[in-house]
Amino acid sequence: MSRIGKLPITVPKGVVVKISNLDIHIKGPHGEMTHKLPHGFSIEQQENNIKINRPSDSGRDKALHGLHRSLLYNKITGVETPFKKTLEISGVGYRAQLSGQNLSMTLGFTKPVEMTLPPQIKGSVEKQTVITLSSFDKELLGKISSEIKQARPVEPYKGKGIRFEGEKVRRKEGKTGKK
Repeated sequence: MSRIGKLPITVPKGVVVKISNLDIHIKGPHGEMTHKLPHGFSIEQQENNIKINRPSDSGRDKALHGLHRSLLYNKITGVETPFKKTLEISGVGYRAQLSGQNLSMTLGFTKPVEMTLPPQIKGSVEKQTVITLSSFDKELLGKISSEIKQARPVEPYKGKGIRFEGEKVRRKEGKTGKK
């Protein structure tokens, strides 16, 4: 069995999981999500534990076993306590503003970069250079935060741009004159 796939998922208090065939409906204090298992897989629910079983020991089924267990675990965890991503903006004159679900960033271009956050994502801007995003959907949060980062990736010479909190950027040495 897959090392990850065989682990049971513990359902925390306050989270309701309903199973119908291959569809799993998850409801918690921060939101609702659904997950669909591939054909042939089965799911067992015993009190507060959920276990996914695979149809065979083929390589594809082993890979899908671990994948769907991880996806289901992330959804159950997310509706209980939302996931967070923090982005830092560095550069002279670079800043961000958030009004409602509209994010406006001044990143050294002639016009500000405008983005609309999906309703599942809550955002806040501290000190005009730190963007904090939170959501119960880990997949959507990662996608949106990487789209924001791609608006102005960090360049290696001066280190200006948008990076994740704690991300290390490998700096390059600039040109030097001939002697």
